[in-house]
Amino acid sequence: MSLLKSILNMVLKTAVESIEQRAEQPASPRATSPSPSANRPAPNIGPDYFAEILATDFPQYSVRQNVPVTELAGFATDEFKLYATRPQQSYKAEWGQPYTFVLSQGGTPAAVVMLGSGTSHNKNVKYLIARMYAKKLGLPYINFYTQYPNERDYVVSRIRKFMNA
Repeated sequence: MSLLKSILNMVLKTAVESIEQRAEQPASPRATSPSPSANRPAPNIGPDYFAEILATDFPQYSVRQNVPVTELAGFATDEFKLYATRPQQSYKAEWGQPYTFVLSQGGTPAAVVMLGSGTSHNKNVKYLIARMYAKKLGLPYINFYTQYPNERDYVVSRIRKFMNA
């Protein structure tokens, strides 16, 4: 037992010495200097942030906010299979989440941009209804999660990709 005790003491002593040596060493500049993005305040990624990007980077489109699904699809009732585990069910356009932004060109809707958080775009029935009616109308449905940084370059490139612009 004393042999085991002496081995454990030796291991503990070595570990403590190693920790003490690290504490005495000066920190590396990389560990102490903040990252470049830490100096910048996080952008406000709410509707105002996206509205500014759409107005600046997509001036060829007129932009409307909080557009009810019924404004584009009418008071339609269609059958969709929104969930893999459920059969097709009837859904009314009026139940859909209003589109955060609708981009139009010459008075004709060209795309919808939706902002959501968490898993709203994937599970919330209101968002799924809005997505299905956009698909039915042949409009690109571009969604962004507001809990992520959504850097300007990313937002612009993603919208361009969906709109083939």
